[in-house]
Amino acid sequence: MPMIKPIEDLVEALSRLPTIGKKSAWRLALFLLERPQEELARLARCIETLKSNVVLCKQCFNYSTTETCEICASPSRDASIVCVVEKPMDVFAFEKTGTYRGHYHVLGGVLSPINGITVDKLRIAELKRRLEKNPVRELILGLGSSAEAETTCLYCARLFAHGPFKVTRLARGVPAGMELEYVDQITLDHALHERTSICYEE
Repeated sequence: MPMIKPIEDLVEALSRLPTIGKKSAWRLALFLLERPQEELARLARCIETLKSNVVLCKQCFNYSTTETCEICASPSRDASIVCVVEKPMDVFAFEKTGTYRGHYHVLGGVLSPINGITVDKLRIAELKRRLEKNPVRELILGLGSSAEAETTCLYCARLFAHGPFKVTRLARGVPAGMELEYVDQITLDHALHERTSICYEE
């Protein structure tokens, strides 16, 4: 196809999105070009207002449209159980199982010193303050199975080893190295229900 700058610019922008390569970007760009103008305008408005309409929950740091997310505000959720996850996408993964009824805490990543992600870059201090203010009976480390996730689990286990609550982790059913957002619901549900206690020995 001859160089057409508006299309080239859109392809370049789309190809920056996760999992979207150049070929997929071209297909999306040409698909959008064939859609009605009002449909494109609506899509543009959704993108333009996304950052201003979505905030982080002040308690769990999941995405929300209000100061406190629906999960943290819901009286039907068990606030005595907190599942620590890496990113908001992992909350969506757990929620899709339809069986977990506790709260969450989004760390914003996992420890990876080689990539500059140290303890101070994660919301571990916020988690510590939260647990001191609102004691729980169980802390679930729902952090996948990558080497970085394992390191983060061990750090949290050591940090909360003497806390007045049980510290558990997902069962080993999660494939090694796989992020939770890519784990099927049955496997994730099994890993959650078969979670085991994690102990840190000094």
